[in-house]
Amino acid sequence: MKKNYKKDFPLLQNLDIVYLDSGATSQKPIQVIEEIEKFYEHNNANPHRSAYTLSQETTEVYENTRRKIAKFINSKTSEQIIFSKNATESLNLIAYSYGFENLLKGDEVVISIMEHHSNLVPWQKITNSKSASLKYLYLNNNYEIDDEEIENKITDKTKIVGITYVSNVLGTINNVKKVIQVAHKHGAIVVVDASQAIPHMRIDVQDLNCDFLVFSGHKMYAPLGIGVLYGKKDLLENMNPFLMGGDMIEYVYEQETSFAPLPNKFEAGTQNVEGVIGLGAAIDYIEEIGYDNIFDIENEVVSYAKERLSKLNFLNLYITSNEFNHSSVISFNVKGVHPHDVASILDSVGVCIRSGNHCAQPLLRFLGLEATCRASFSFYNTKQDVDKLVSGLEKVYKIFSKYIENKLEGQ
Repeated sequence: MKKNYKKDFPLLQNLDIVYLDSGATSQKPIQVIEEIEKFYEHNNANPHRSAYTLSQETTEVYENTRRKIAKFINSKTSEQIIFSKNATESLNLIAYSYGFENLLKGDEVVISIMEHHSNLVPWQKITNSKSASLKYLYLNNNYEIDDEEIENKITDKTKIVGITYVSNVLGTINNVKKVIQVAHKHGAIVVVDASQAIPHMRIDVQDLNCDFLVFSGHKMYAPLGIGVLYGKKDLLENMNPFLMGGDMIEYVYEQETSFAPLPNKFEAGTQNVEGVIGLGAAIDYIEEIGYDNIFDIENEVVSYAKERLSKLNFLNLYITSNEFNHSSVISFNVKGVHPHDVASILDSVGVCIRSGNHCAQPLLRFLGLEATCRASFSFYNTKQDVDKLVSGLEKVYKIFSKYIENKLEGQ
């Protein structure tokens, strides 16, 4: 019998809700919460700043977590792990510190139409400022990017490719290895947004051979406000810092400054040590459960959700039919009903989903949609959660039945 991991999450014990918005932020297990409390009770000081014992101990805890993350994603060195406040800041760092310095007039940046705004808007700004072009990998009818699209869009003019590992709207798992292989063949570097992937699957940056990879801790059971940037060492060493200030310098004179070596060069000011500690605890928690176990639990629940939702003829589902290319996100709409109304009614029965454009307006516009409902699952969800979602959607149908029936008749 599979363990019910919901018991590890205090909020899910304290509130009578079905939480189906882990794609936005995951709930936090007691193991992470207790580790943060322990830090403030026993280790609270500013790292890298002082010679006294407490500060040195905090520095060691902070840097040990960096080493833990390096091992977790199989980075060659911990120097290649840069802490940020989230994946968005990591992506902006890459865009400004690498993109702005390396793009030339006439160059091309290629990203997928699936990208979250954080891996899209910075590239708009950078390409505009450098008189470069921004191009897109588009989807086929099965909500996937096929090999032909990758091979046709990435050319010798391409200098940077940005790709989300898993779509936060569709749950599609992209063929990131194929994108990286084609990009490298043309001399381009690849930025992988792993925010929606790393809570659900193991990532090996050396096996992928990606040039940069980013993720946010809060989507993988860690606190809000902590993110990670991984980069190949030679690229990071040749990049200028994105932020300037304390702890990222080597020497400062009145008219010039030299920067500290990696990773400090990119970590200006006092860092979110609490978040780093929490991220380390979240990694320990994931490793204890095991990705194979996480996959088995989520696959069973998500497969059950797809089966039950597909039987509701008043829904439109936006997911690939290839089960091997689909993760833990299911987007849908109730025909004739605005997603915000659906989400509000579901909330009235204690079911939490997201509604809106999911910070992916170009994707929804490409799909001919204004917004969708989105249920995103984690290993703490159960089949009973799915049943409550379906029951809530049946309530939506009852409330809006005449509008839904009119919509169905018009098809």
